[in-house]
Amino acid sequence: MSYLGEEIGKLGFGLMRLPRIGDTKEFDLEQIKQMVDEFLEAGFTYFDTAWAYQGSEETIKKALVERYPRESFQLATKNAAWINCKTREDAIAQFETSLERTGAGYFDFYLLHNLGEQRTHFFDDFDLWNFVKEKKEEGLIKHIGFSFHSTPEELEEIFKAHPEAEFVQLQINYADWENPAIQSRGIYEMARKYNMPVIIMEPVKGGMLANPPGPVKDVFKAAEPESSCASWAVRFAADLDGVITVLSGMSNLEQMRDNLSYMRGFKGVSEKEKKVLDAAREELNKIPLIPCTICNYCAKVCPMDIAISGSFTAMNNYTLYGNMKQAKSQIDGLVERQGKKRPADCIKCGACEEVCPQHIAIRDELVKISETLG
Repeated sequence: MSYLGEEIGKLGFGLMRLPRIGDTKEFDLEQIKQMVDEFLEAGFTYFDTAWAYQGSEETIKKALVERYPRESFQLATKNAAWINCKTREDAIAQFETSLERTGAGYFDFYLLHNLGEQRTHFFDDFDLWNFVKEKKEEGLIKHIGFSFHSTPEELEEIFKAHPEAEFVQLQINYADWENPAIQSRGIYEMARKYNMPVIIMEPVKGGMLANPPGPVKDVFKAAEPESSCASWAVRFAADLDGVITVLSGMSNLEQMRDNLSYMRGFKGVSEKEKKVLDAAREELNKIPLIPCTICNYCAKVCPMDIAISGSFTAMNNYTLYGNMKQAKSQIDGLVERQGKKRPADCIKCGACEEVCPQHIAIRDELVKISETLG
């Protein structure tokens, strides 16, 4: 499908959650190379990384940029001016660092990363909109856009203030479609109002919708026994009008092959399938899970280095399966293996909540986890 002059398949390779070797921090480069190969062979070409995804830009240089002709793929990366930037030079340095790390020569899509609420002003304060326009004129950026986590009203303000934006990246999935905290439907409809092409992120909500609670899984399996739960989530997003591509943060070959199996020649979602998705959403809404997508933006700003996302995963597992011993072991493992602090060590500063795209009341949740799991 052609958007912005580019031929892009409806599936994009999100590079936030690349596979690692065992429990180490080392990326499994050989597996990533194979994932890249199969992705391109299937006719998909869009790869999404970010300056803030530790090790991701360097890894995709080895797995993709150094192995394929530059014109055979689109590479997107992002600038997070709200992370440790005190000056415009600090923010601009992220662009130069991304160019060096990826070796890409230029970026097909360059995003100002995670606008919304108190993060938006950094990009204006550092005059980054003019910076990216200059880089586009120089040929170092082909398309300018931004990723966004906030309200439809704030999204409209950005559209009005920055007509130079050519696309927007939004969190959209069937679980958040009617969620008043995320407002997926509202922000999507605002993008359509301005005829703004959309890239979808978190269609599987950080993996949560790939392995949903039993009642949700039962709805999907009754409708299509052979289809994965993740396939329903990605198809829901890909069916929406005006979507450039749907990013899936694939973390192993199995996930890649599953996605390719149903996204090759994707034709849309039928009315019958939409009713199945509605039923699954109703079941999901009955379960009080913490809506963490493990983006770990909170970890980058937490002064106590608390294992926030890992603690949330442990708590969600306890909510779903009731295994107290296993949930406590998950938190203990994070503390022992990675040197993280426990939920009880939270000093209530609130820095985490200021950058959380899911608008989670993190401090309150950490108190509950501490009281429940220790």
